[in-house]
Amino acid sequence: MEEIPDYTLEIQIATRFLDEESEPESDRYVFAYTIRIRNLGRRPAQLLRRHWIITDGNGKVDEVRGDGVVGQQPRLEPGEQFEYTSGAVLETAVGSMQGSYDMVGDDGTRFDAPIPPFTLSMPHTLH
Repeated sequence: MEEIPDYTLEIQIATRFLDEESEPESDRYVFAYTIRIRNLGRRPAQLLRRHWIITDGNGKVDEVRGDGVVGQQPRLEPGEQFEYTSGAVLETAVGSMQGSYDMVGDDGTRFDAPIPPFTLSMPHTLH
């Protein structure tokens, strides 16, 4: 029987283009992303910090680091999940994001939870 690791997170991402907040004629493309973090491990873990790498369609890279997500530092018991929605503004109709969460277990164990790359794109720009 396979042993469940102490610390494992599942991260799911959904994105959408915010047409009403975007101004393509001014190179302003606004996107929302909703992230669900689920604790699949055997121990509780708390999200301390986030690190994002945001790349627009021109290859311009922005790095964002900060405490928590949407003003919170959620602590997840095994099996619990936390969902939040945030946003990003790009100068191009297509871009991508990826990064990691800096996590800590109740026993003080620190670990990074990678956020897989995902695409931000205005509808009908990618085939």
